Formats: sequence, structure tokens, C-alpha cells
Amino acid sequence: MNPINLHQIAIDAMRTRGLLPAFTPQALQEAEAARPASPERSGAIADLRHLAWFSIDNDDTLDLDQLSVAEALPDGAMRLRVAVADVDALVRPGGAVDGHAAANTTSVYTAAGVFPMLPEALSTGLTSLHEGRHRLAVVVDMRVEANGTVPASSVYRALVVNHAKLTYHGVSAWLDGQAPAPAQFASVPGLEAQVRLHDTLAGQLRQWRQARGALNVGTVSARPVFDAGGQLTDLRPDQKNRAKDLIADIMIATNGATARFLVDKGFPSLRRFLQAPRRWDRIALLAASHGAQLPAQPDALALDGFLKARRLADPAGFADLSLAVVKLLGSGEYAAAPAVAAGTAPQSGHFGLAVNDYAHSTAPNRRFPDLVTQRLLKAAVAGEPPPYSAEQLTAIARHCTLQEDNASKVERQVLKAAGAYLLHGRIGEVFDALVTGAAAKGTFVRISRPMLEGRVVRGFEGLDVGDAVRVRLLAVDAGKSFIDFERA
Repeated sequence: MNPINLHQIAIDAMRTRGLLPAFTPQALQEAEAARPASPERSGAIADLRHLAWFSIDNDDTLDLDQLSVAEALPDGAMRLRVAVADVDALVRPGGAVDGHAAANTTSVYTAAGVFPMLPEALSTGLTSLHEGRHRLAVVVDMRVEANGTVPASSVYRALVVNHAKLTYHGVSAWLDGQAPAPAQFASVPGLEAQVRLHDTLAGQLRQWRQARGALNVGTVSARPVFDAGGQLTDLRPDQKNRAKDLIADIMIATNGATARFLVDKGFPSLRRFLQAPRRWDRIALLAASHGAQLPAQPDALALDGFLKARRLADPAGFADLSLAVVKLLGSGEYAAAPAVAAGTAPQSGHFGLAVNDYAHSTAPNRRFPDLVTQRLLKAAVAGEPPPYSAEQLTAIARHCTLQEDNASKVERQVLKAAGAYLLHGRIGEVFDALVTGAAAKGTFVRISRPMLEGRVVRGFEGLDVGDAVRVRLLAVDAGKSFIDFERA
């Protein structure tokens, strides 16, 4: 079979879904002409370059959005500061770059490569918190109690520098005692203590949320593997690990603090929420098949208790169970919260994270809602009026939800094309599979080697999300991104 042109498939898929695969010449010119903002012009910007800021991200990540630093306080609490890249300083509202970001609303991560929300001159250049580079940032400064609560926080602008770019794999392997310390520990004073402090702090934040029903899932995603010539050779599981959980816990706390800050300032905001699952009955049936009973009505605390028990009882099968539950929970949405008192926003919070206040703010290089939130935060800090009205935020929320869904569909389509290419010589083989979707539009399953999803076109009657089934590969078409199975 001829080598597959995944990049062209991705471009075509983006256009079909209403996403822009390329920047306009005006946007590229605007990004190239950008110059680092001069922090010295404003006395309202704190100089925090002396603090031991560091980042943890994927090995190949170049668009670094946030840094953090922690400090143990005498009373047993901790001070956590998260610095988020000041993208707004170089992306003018209403400009060509802003227009592209507002249209796509997110970077699109496909098996053919990344289609960034911002031109790389910015996202992997001037607005990325690269190691050793002096950068403007918006800092969220939090007090974290030993029980994981965040009773106080503030937001301000600062000048920061990343002293060490660490990786998820390196930090996680070291924390688990499976690898030596990252090399940067020897050259950056206090860095080892910082990472240990972060690990402790993240555990406290996680424990508090899990006590209130935050879901302890363990899903895996597919990572494309290429040979030295750039040809696709496999789709392998990309596992969660301790360092990824550490950063996720800190970012959840930061997003909650920014949401509460905007409420306290009387500002409207963009919120992320996940309503209680409509298919709770199916989740309850899955639990019953493992000998557990869930309440008749959605209950995050009870669901997390079941998931914890299954993780202990069947570690090998937990990823499949997690995937089924995540599929049944559905995807989150954006909504505008008006400028009202805390607790009266129209949405019901985030079912999976067990938080009521959640505003995406920590990845403005990659997500437009985070850039919008950053502009709201900076206006609030400066004592200026909100740069967006509630009506504008409502329209932005609706568009961001739509485009995030479109981006996910593009990513799945390109992954399917990659999978179809890998499976072209295996027609007739039988695979163990997990049902990941069952609706009028079709029944879908995921196999693990290679890790991909396909549609069951024959014998799908009676199958539902979470069922284990054996399927036979019937047909593939990389160009059309379809993989067809029948029940074996």
C-alpha cells in the first residue's frame, strides 16, 4: 500500500468541519512583526524572576503555557503560584491572529501533526515560557491548606523566567523510584525540593476533590509512532502518569481560583461545565455487572467509590472501564456566567471534577477560552471594565463548544485514517474490543493493538457502551477514514 498522506487528510477534514488549517498572510505577518512587551514600562508588574519557576510537559512540547512554584508556610499550609503566559500582551483583540484564534478556538492535535491556534512565531516563540527566557505572565497566587482547600487567592501580573523544563516521563519515573533524578536537579538549586513539594500539594488538592466525588478515572489515548523516515508504524497507548496527574490537579485549582476571582470582581466569565450524565442508567448497569450498586440518581461520590474499588480489584481492566464511563459521561461545554454573586451562575458545575467554579485560564497559547479569560483577568486586575459583554461571552461559549467538538472529530478522523493504513493487510483478523459508542448513528468499538476505533456494521444488535466483544475486521479505507468490523 502506498504511504498515506495524513497531512492532506487532516487539512481536508478541518475544512469540512469549518476549521481553518492555515493562517492568512496577514496573521503570519502580524505574528512575525510582534515584539516582546517591555515590562519596565509599568510599575504594576512584579519582578518574580528570582523564584524557582519550572514547567513539566511532554518531551516535545514547545508551546509552554504555565510555570509554577510552591512554598511551605509555617502554619502547615502551602503557597502555590502558577504563572500563565501573557499571550494577550502580543495578540491584539480584533487583529488577524486573534481572528484565526477566535475562528478555530483551539489547537488541533492530529496524527499528522499539530495545527496550532496561534502562529508558531508566537505559540512556540514569543508567548511560550521557554527555559531561560524572561516572559510576562499572569500569576494566580493561592493558599492551599493541608486538607486541600484553597481559601484565599489573588491574581496579578509579573515578570518570570522558567528555570527548568522538565518532562512528564522523567518526573513521573523519578517520583515512582523507577529512574534517576532529572539532570536539571543538579543545576537548579532547590528544584528537587520544589518537585516533591508539588507532588505533596497536588495530592492534597486531589484528595479534597475526590472526597467530594471527583472521578478517579484512568483512560489512555492513542499516540502515533513514526519511523526515522517519518512513516507511520504504530498507534500505541499514551498512559497517564503521576506527573501528568500532578499538573492536572494544580491546573484545576488554578482554574477554580480564576473563576472565583472574576466573581469577586463582579465580572462575567466563561465557564467549563459537565452536566450530570444522561446515561446514568447504563453506568449503573456497568457497576451492577461488577457486583456493585449505584444510586438511582447521578452521584459522583458513589461513582468514584466504585471506580476506586475496581482499580484495586482489576488494574489491568481499569482503563477499559474508565473509557466506558468517560464515554457515558459525555463531553463538557462552555457557558457564560453573568456578573453576579458567587453560587448563582446558571450552570451546575463540573460533574467529573467535583468543582462548581471552573474557568479555563491556564493554556492561552492553545485554547481561545483561556485567552478570553486572561483578558478578563487583566482588566479586573487593572480596575478596567470587562472587555467582553455577557452577550459576547455567550456567543463565544457557544462557538467554542462547537469548534472543540469539530476539532475532536477531526482528530478522530485522522486517527482512523492512520489506523486504516496500519490495518490494510489484516482483513479477516479477529480482535478483542470494547464498545465505546452505541447510538442511532452507529455502534463503535475500540481495539488495543493498534489502539483505534472502528464501526460495527454487522451483528451490533444489543451491544452497548462498556460491553466487551470480539470483532472481525471487514474492510478499511484510509482515504475515507473508515474501519469496519463485524461481531465475531
